Amino acid sequence: MLGTIVNTCTILAGGAFGAIVREGIGERYKKSLFNALGLACLVLGMNASLPNLAKSEYPVMFILSLAIGSLIGTRLDLSGRIDRLNEKLNERKKGRQNNALQGLVTGLLLYCIGTFSIVGPVLSCLSPSHGWAFDEAGNTYLYTNATLDLVTSAVLAASYGWIMLLAAPVLFCWQGMFYMIAFYFGGAMPEPMRVELSIVGGVLIISSGLGILGIKDCKTVNMLPSLLVPVAYYLITSL
Repeated sequence: MLGTIVNTCTILAGGAFGAIVREGIGERYKKSLFNALGLACLVLGMNASLPNLAKSEYPVMFILSLAIGSLIGTRLDLSGRIDRLNEKLNERKKGRQNNALQGLVTGLLLYCIGTFSIVGPVLSCLSPSHGWAFDEAGNTYLYTNATLDLVTSAVLAASYGWIMLLAAPVLFCWQGMFYMIAFYFGGAMPEPMRVELSIVGGVLIISSGLGILGIKDCKTVNMLPSLLVPVAYYLITSL
């Protein structure tokens, strides 16, 4: 679990730093940060989805996942709920926290989706010391992820503010879930499930990037239930 704890702390540290320096950043520079962040989302999303596409057992799975997830999210009006919460937050902060919740969703996707954040906790648990040694090889993925998240969290918090620190406990629970799965079932998470999660998650990150760049608002929040479709499929087929 040490790797997950380190990863969580780097998000808190990077987020706090970004939120502190945010007040001294002019609007022109904030726009530059948004552009950089949007482009980074596009690259990271493609990096998560495209390599795994060739490994997929069912290449149409991600299409079905996105379609079903989008229908569920639209029916629940997840994006509308987030927009309304953003409006209330903007009223309280006089517009200074513009799209803060959308930024939080983007941060969660960047932190939680990908090989490092999904496989890392499993390898950490399966290591001889159960991942508690600081130099344990089983924590390598998580330490690498922590380094990336340190920079990402600083940029996100500089753009969206203190709300980005809420991503830290969510990441801890996310990675902790995979750690416990490995602990109780000996790393029983199917590799095909990880592949499909990476593909769908990568597409959602790309969608966030398009929104940040102002190219197309794909209502990424409405597509979040797509991540549950591969999990449900492989849980059912395993029975």
